[in-house]
Amino acid sequence: MKRKNESIANGKSKKRAISDDEAHGNFRKGLFDTKVLEDYTGQYAKSEPYKHAVINNLIDDDLLRNVRSEIREHISFTPKETDIYKIHQSGDLANLDGLDDSSLKRLPSLLKLRDSLYSSAFRKYLSSITGSGPLSGVKTDMAVNVYTPGCHLLCHDDVIGSRRVSWILYLLDPEKPWKPEWGGALRLYPTLTVKTDSGDEVKVPQPDFSKSIPPAWNQLSFFTVQPGESFHDVEEVYKRTEGEREEDDGGRIRMAISGWFHIPQEGEDGYEEGMEEKLAEKSSLAQLQGGKADVFDRPQAHWVKNSDLEKKANGEDDELTADEIDFLIKYLNPNYLTPDTVDQLAEMFSEESSLRLAEFLSPKFSARLREYLESKDHETNPNIEANPYQKSSEVGVACPPHKHRYLYRKAISPIRTPYPHTDKMTPYDDLVDILFPHPAFQKWISLVTGITLTKSNILARRFRRGMDYTLATAYEEEDPQLEVCLGITPSKGWGDEEEDDDDEGNEDEEEKKKTNSKGKAKEPELEGKEEDSVGGYEMYMAGDDDDDDDHVEIPSTHTGAGQRRKAKADPAVYRSSGDDEDDGVLFSMPAGWNNLSIVLRDRGVLRFVKYVSKAAKGDRWDVCAEYGVEFAEEEDEEEK
Repeated sequence: MKRKNESIANGKSKKRAISDDEAHGNFRKGLFDTKVLEDYTGQYAKSEPYKHAVINNLIDDDLLRNVRSEIREHISFTPKETDIYKIHQSGDLANLDGLDDSSLKRLPSLLKLRDSLYSSAFRKYLSSITGSGPLSGVKTDMAVNVYTPGCHLLCHDDVIGSRRVSWILYLLDPEKPWKPEWGGALRLYPTLTVKTDSGDEVKVPQPDFSKSIPPAWNQLSFFTVQPGESFHDVEEVYKRTEGEREEDDGGRIRMAISGWFHIPQEGEDGYEEGMEEKLAEKSSLAQLQGGKADVFDRPQAHWVKNSDLEKKANGEDDELTADEIDFLIKYLNPNYLTPDTVDQLAEMFSEESSLRLAEFLSPKFSARLREYLESKDHETNPNIEANPYQKSSEVGVACPPHKHRYLYRKAISPIRTPYPHTDKMTPYDDLVDILFPHPAFQKWISLVTGITLTKSNILARRFRRGMDYTLATAYEEEDPQLEVCLGITPSKGWGDEEEDDDDEGNEDEEEKKKTNSKGKAKEPELEGKEEDSVGGYEMYMAGDDDDDDDHVEIPSTHTGAGQRRKAKADPAVYRSSGDDEDDGVLFSMPAGWNNLSIVLRDRGVLRFVKYVSKAAKGDRWDVCAEYGVEFAEEEDEEEK
């Protein structure tokens, strides 16, 4: 399927132009009637949150059934997974002319469908509905994406190059009507226009969708691609619940042909010289405008300066004092407080620039914490509770959704903002607001890494099943940053079961209570059946070495993922069958109970938390800290 004719360039190949009458015959009867066109045009004009429309029974039913049969019999699919999607995708279907004659003979209906969709008659029809202006019949862009249970595509705006109209045509099982509760809907996100302090107006996508369009056999959904506005996602296709049978839902296979109509190319009616460049400028401007909206991102970093830097400078901070050990032993596994273990960890970190520590919290404290989190893990309306002495503004939902979404809570420091310790305080409060901000804990971090910490930003997060994630962003500061993440996910089934047993038992397993070999993280379980992974793992990946451009275009690979600002490389494809090349993974950590990761993150390194599937047995919980770092002078020279 991937072999192309040598004459094809930039996605352009010779297409068989068909007459209007021939094209009309391949669509449902009456589609092109004036009254029907007016109805769809009216539907499109009144639609919210941005202009879109749905046409049911678009294609002649016999033709589309034949297309579906040809795809199932003759087209192969590759499972792929990135931070933003998990799908099975075909190769490029726009350039079928590049196939040899024997292959083309096996796909006559698919060829007919492509030629009909990109025919002059249908392009004019869509152009009339959307008011988009002329659409190209030369530059075609389409592929088949298959979503099985667990597959999804997260929030994005489809903005790449010369795209003008985005479309999806569903090829579900025509004998088993799709039920909305199976998932797989196209969901549209509203934007809110807000003003920055400098008076600039920017559009900010809201954290929740406002329109859901469930898939249906022979249904076409489409919208005009608009930078900074056409935000949408594809809802996860959900697994069957206990008692449901595969024969009742056909396996929940969401198959669709999707693609884009582009602006006219040179030689076509409606071509405007320089238009593609103008669209690129407009897109870049929208990306820059989006940068101004960063002030509306939630949560904003809250950096606290390390007050113990003076002690460090005077050489008074080379080991833990008796008082500091007395404080830490209430929370930490005592194995991690012995001088020999601290020295061992420091040596391992100097070699790997990362550590992963199992059973980090003490058995007594972790038992109390786990009991509390398990009581919260199956709430009807999941939330993240603030400390009784915390401001309401310090908890919320992370947004905008094309960057991240999760429940968050900022840490407050009792050292700097004293409050009484009362019965209102939970073990979760103790962890987030007492241990993590405490100078003794930060001193321990400094000792096991050999790095001086200059400032800290601490955040607790809850990733809800079927909702939350963070998309890959590159760290852009010149100096490295130390990142610490304590996984406190109490449920099972996250791909690391051998190290996820209750930490309250067997204190004789000394090695298990230390790090895994060489302090490296075990890879998340990504092989075998795709449905087995429920996500939730945190991953660091190598970014692009090219620092010349802060805003680059990330290949869409026919998902429509579009541009993602501040990501210098597509973190795809760390999972794709048949790929033997280096996947770029630097460090990964599955969601799990009582595991601490410490990573020194350099400029350009990507980081994300994979979307948590609705099939997970619980939510993903963690507490994260970012630290500004300072190296000794001799270390600086060695780095240079």
